[in-house]
Amino acid sequence: MSGAERWGLVLVLVALGAGWGLTTPLAKIAVTGGHGHFGLVFWQLAIGAVALGALNAARGRGLPRGARHLRLYAIIAVIGTVLPNSASYLAVGHLPSGVLSILISLVPMFAFPIALALGIDRFSGWRFAGLLAGLAGVVLIVAPRSSLPDPAMILWVPVVLIAPLFYAIEGNFVAKHGTEGLDAIQTLFGASLIGAVLAAPLALGSGQWIDPRPPWALHDLAVVGVALVHAGVYVSYVWLVGRAGSVFAAQVAYLVTLWGVLWAKLLLGEVYSGWIWAALALMLAGLFLVQPRPKGMLARRVALADTARRR
Repeated sequence: MSGAERWGLVLVLVALGAGWGLTTPLAKIAVTGGHGHFGLVFWQLAIGAVALGALNAARGRGLPRGARHLRLYAIIAVIGTVLPNSASYLAVGHLPSGVLSILISLVPMFAFPIALALGIDRFSGWRFAGLLAGLAGVVLIVAPRSSLPDPAMILWVPVVLIAPLFYAIEGNFVAKHGTEGLDAIQTLFGASLIGAVLAAPLALGSGQWIDPRPPWALHDLAVVGVALVHAGVYVSYVWLVGRAGSVFAAQVAYLVTLWGVLWAKLLLGEVYSGWIWAALALMLAGLFLVQPRPKGMLARRVALADTARRR
């Protein structure tokens, strides 16, 4: 591989981090504009299904609909999007966007003990130290009264932690049970379809349905932005894993967190206390120590990406 090609892959990695990091402030804009979490989840899944379906069709791939495949789609939809994204969209209206980006980076730290419990990973002192660093970062966010703009925001931190917990469960589920012979794009396409079907009655029944008809305000466009960025960046990530390997692609975990904080400052004008910056440093150190082996999960859906690469 030439030097130019390597630098090109580095630029792709940076772009992926910037894209994924952008989704949190976009969600903040959508929620503060008045959209509810169930409505956001539905349109993220529905728009994502259209984008992933078009890509799947362009590749000439079908979408298996056997009972075992439908079960897989439903499980991935519930534990990978409906539950975690509902929690994060609910919390983002009450917490700074940058803090949310920092807390979401706990995925690998949740994934490690779950993998140990399932018997699909071995204990490592370094990775345990990474887990402790991540927990220390959470303490720095919730313990000092001056860490958050309003001490009452602490009540929403446990809600945010639902998201990385379920992302970690999702990754370990796929690592243990596989994807029934499907690649990552097929799996996410099917999960997006099933997830949209499940989220639609939740959005309608809760009164959080988002009317797609114009005129569209900024918070409406943010909904579309979240869905398209999620789909586009994930597909690009799968390509990067296949092109450069999962060890290289795993570095996007750091960039997602850093870009999430940077976008929040640039787009939302957020300002953080010294405690939050210290928590960010501990989270990044924890990520470095707890980063899984190439065949494990990355930051969000790495197990799916690696499965696509191996099949």
